[in-house]
Amino acid sequence: MLTKISIVPTSNNTILKFEADKFLTNHNSFEFNNIDEAKHSPLAQQLFYLPFVKKVYIASNFVAIERYNIVEWKDVQDEVAKQIEDYLSKGGIVVTEEASKPKASVTVYAESTPNPSVLKFVFNKVLVPNLYEFTSIEEAKPSPLATALFQFPFVKNVYMEKNFISVTKYDIVEWEEVTLQIREFLKSYVEEGKTILNDDAPKQLNKTEAAIEEKFELLDDTSKNIVNILEEYVKPAVESDGGNIEFKSYNENTKKVEVLLQGACSGCPSSTFTLKNGIENMLKDMLNDNFITVDAING
Repeated sequence: MLTKISIVPTSNNTILKFEADKFLTNHNSFEFNNIDEAKHSPLAQQLFYLPFVKKVYIASNFVAIERYNIVEWKDVQDEVAKQIEDYLSKGGIVVTEEASKPKASVTVYAESTPNPSVLKFVFNKVLVPNLYEFTSIEEAKPSPLATALFQFPFVKNVYMEKNFISVTKYDIVEWEEVTLQIREFLKSYVEEGKTILNDDAPKQLNKTEAAIEEKFELLDDTSKNIVNILEEYVKPAVESDGGNIEFKSYNENTKKVEVLLQGACSGCPSSTFTLKNGIENMLKDMLNDNFITVDAING
């Protein structure tokens, strides 16, 4: 079916509208700044091959193009109109269904933690079902998001839990220099619906509900009590600081409890000291055993 394009000037002499005699989109509008952004619009991608095209806007019944100053519209507008006409007349796709899907509104804010090397990025949605910590790009293979974060040269450690991600940095930068960069990256990544964890990650990392339950059932009664105390009284406060504490072991003979500090708690001297002493006193009191000691290990 033939499509007729009319050329319509705008108040901005660098922008020209190419109006069609039919609807091009389902009452949606789109703006593309480059060919990569236009991946869901074959029409816009084709237009970006013209060297003078700076931006492409597509609305209900028109395409508006902003040009670079290397040409004047009067020299190229007829050629562009003909190209759009031919493309649409041959049934070319304007935008794919993927482009029309509304993006979920995602908010992210950065929160400081007791560890000056760690910043916590909190989302308004659940990201992962369980906690995951990655200390290198090799470890991060089950998580495309963590792998992407390790591309930043200052990222040392990535910790994910429920609705937040804690990022540990190397000392080569200060947080005020990179916080906005990380926040915007995370917001865009999640908004675009990119994969946070691979489907097989829970199984691969032994983090399925069944695996966690099985591990708990294998513990002795005292260890189970310790796990329950940590879950109820310690973890909520630690999570709010962007970290986690995980039970590792209990030796019945030496009365020694080993716990693993993760996220913001890992490598933080004040956290290690405070948690070790606080947990030790709590366990002594709640288990009625003054000989219990706690060894806190950094993840």
